[in-house]
Amino acid sequence: MTVAEANGPHPVCCPDSPGVELALTELTRIRADMLANESRTQPHLAEIHANYRDSSRNLLHYLALRRRDLRTLQRALAAMGVSSLGRAESNVLASVDAVLRVLGALVRGACQDVPRASDAFEFARGERLLAEHTDALLGPATDGRPVRIMVTMPSEAADDYLLVHHLLQQGMDCMRINCAHDDAAAWARMIDHLKQAERALGRSCRVFMDLAGPKLRTGPLEPGPAVIRIHPCRDAYGRVTAPARVWLSPEDAPAQPPSPASACLPVPSDWLARLQVGEVVKFTDARDSRRAFKIVDVTDQGCWAEAGRTAYLVPGTRLQAAPGEGDADARACRLGALPPGDTAIALQKGDLLIVTRDLKPGRAATYDSMGAILTPAMIGCTIPDVFDDVRAGEAIWFDDGKLGGVIEKVEPSQVRVRITQEYLRAVNLRADKGINLPDSDLRIAAMTDKDIEDLPFVVQHADIVGLSFANCAQDVAALQERLANLGSRQPAIVLKIETRRGFENLPDMLLTAMRAPQCGVMIARGDLAVECGFERLAEVQEEILWLCEAAHVPVIWATQVLETLAKEGRPSRAEITDAAMGLRAECVMLNKGPYVLSAVRALDDILRRMHAHQAKKRSMLRALRLAHKLPIESGADARTVESEF
Repeated sequence: MTVAEANGPHPVCCPDSPGVELALTELTRIRADMLANESRTQPHLAEIHANYRDSSRNLLHYLALRRRDLRTLQRALAAMGVSSLGRAESNVLASVDAVLRVLGALVRGACQDVPRASDAFEFARGERLLAEHTDALLGPATDGRPVRIMVTMPSEAADDYLLVHHLLQQGMDCMRINCAHDDAAAWARMIDHLKQAERALGRSCRVFMDLAGPKLRTGPLEPGPAVIRIHPCRDAYGRVTAPARVWLSPEDAPAQPPSPASACLPVPSDWLARLQVGEVVKFTDARDSRRAFKIVDVTDQGCWAEAGRTAYLVPGTRLQAAPGEGDADARACRLGALPPGDTAIALQKGDLLIVTRDLKPGRAATYDSMGAILTPAMIGCTIPDVFDDVRAGEAIWFDDGKLGGVIEKVEPSQVRVRITQEYLRAVNLRADKGINLPDSDLRIAAMTDKDIEDLPFVVQHADIVGLSFANCAQDVAALQERLANLGSRQPAIVLKIETRRGFENLPDMLLTAMRAPQCGVMIARGDLAVECGFERLAEVQEEILWLCEAAHVPVIWATQVLETLAKEGRPSRAEITDAAMGLRAECVMLNKGPYVLSAVRALDDILRRMHAHQAKKRSMLRALRLAHKLPIESGADARTVESEF
C-alpha cells in the first residue's frame, strides 16, 4: 500500500492513521539513503575546503533526496499539516529529521527515538552559510538589497572615468570585464577607474574577469561589393526630412568623424584641402544617376557634406567640384578604396549547408538558369576539432539559436547540415556567429591558449575569475591547478553553466570547485537556452538554483536581463518580470548598452521592492497594503479604506 492509498481522498491525521505510518517508513528509508550517499563519497569529501565541508554533505543529502519522485509523499505530508520538504534545499537533513519527529509523535505519541540531525547543522545554519559564502565571493550587500548587481564593462569604460563612477554610484556591486574583448591595457584602465570611484564614493566593488573560453563560431564569408549607399531620412510620403551627413577625409590618413555620419568617404588630401563651405560636388553614381552633395563645414581633419538624394558610390567614382578659376580637371578626383560590403547566406527549411574544416571564406549557394542548385552554401568553422566528435543525426544551431538544422553526414573535410527549422522567410547566416552542438559530446577544453595567456593579469587584478564553458570536473581542476601555479593570490572561481554537458555535470563540478575557500555559479542563459532547448530553460535554471542553494554556493543570474532597456532605453514587460525572478539568485548581471545606467537604476529598484516579498523560492508574508483596501458600507453609501502605494 502506498502513502496516497492509505490516506485516501480525505486523509485523517491521527496516531492510528496508516498513511502516517507509511510516510514515516518512506521518509526513514530516504534518510538512510542520504547518509549512505554521504558515506560512499567520503574520500571525495576529504578534499573539500573547510568552508564548504558541511555544505558538501548537504549537497549530497539533497541529491539523494531528489533521486525519487516525492510528489505523492509531499501531498500526503501537506494534507497532514506537516512540512512537505518543498523548501529543504539549504538544510536537507534537518528538514527531514524535523518531519520524522512530528510523524513519530503522531504514531507513538513521542519523538525521543526518532533520529535527529547533527547538532552542528541546525535549520538556520544553511541560510547563514549561503550568506557568508556570498559575502566572501561578492562582497557585502547594499543596504535594503541583498542581491548584488554585476555590470559588464563596455570598451568606453577604459577611457571614461565618469561612466564607471556613475555605475558604482547607482548600485553596481561587481564590475565584469569580458576578456573576449579589449586587451590588458584597457582592462587595467577600467580597474583603475573603479578604484578611483571607490575612493570617491566610499563604496567597494569586486572585479570579475570572464575568460573568453573556446568560441565555436562560423568562419569568414567572401566579401561583398565595395559600395556605399548614401540616403537621406524621409517621412511616410517619401519627402526628405533630413539630408544624409557625409564625412570626407584624406585617404592617406583617414580621420574618424567628430559626430555620427551617414557615410565616410576617402579622397585625395590635396583635393580635399581646396574645398570650401557652400561648394557643390557633383558625381555620377553606380546606377548612372547624376547626384551632388553640398559642403557645409571644413575642419582640419576633414569636411562635412550633405546629400538630399540617395546615391550609390564605389571606389573610383569621379567627384567634380565647381571649377571656379582653375581647370575643371584640377577640381576633380577619384574616390579612394572603400570597405567590402557585409555578406550573408540566406537559408530556410530544407536547404543544405556545408560546414568546412578550414577557414576558407564561405559563400551562398549558386543556382543554374532553372533555379536548381549548382553548389550548396558553405561556411567554415573556427574549431575544426569538433568534427571528430559529431555524428549524423545530431542537432546543430547557429547564431544563438536563430537557425537550426541536423547533421546529415560527417566527412573528413566537412559536415553536411540540413536546415530543419521552419521560418516565414529565409534567415541570414553571417560570419563570426556562434555554433552550438547540444547533442554532441565535444572534447574541447574549457581554457584556450588565449585564456592561459590572460591568466597572469587576471590573478594579479581580479577578485573572481569566470570559467566559460565549464563542462566537467576536469575543467575546474585544470583552472585550479593553473591558478595555484601563478602565486599565492587566488581569485575565486565562478563556473559558467552554458552547455548541456555543463548542466549535467554540475554536481561533480560543484564538489570540485568547493576545494577552494570561495566559488560560485553563473547561469549563462544565452547558450544554455540553445543547448537545452528554449522551452526547457525555465526548468533548467530552477534546477541549477536548487543545487546551488543545497551547496550554499552563490548564483549569478545572467544574460539578457533588462536587455531592451540597456540597449534601447525602454524595457519590455516580460523582462521586468524576468529581472524580478533574479531575486532567486545572489547576484544579477547586466550587459552593456547605451542605457546601462538606466538599467542599473531600474534593477536596483526592482530588487529592493521584491526583497520584502520573496526569499529564494519562499514567499515572504509581508503585510499587504492592498489587504486593507476593503469597502465599508454606511447606509446606501460605500467607502473604501485607501492606503498609500
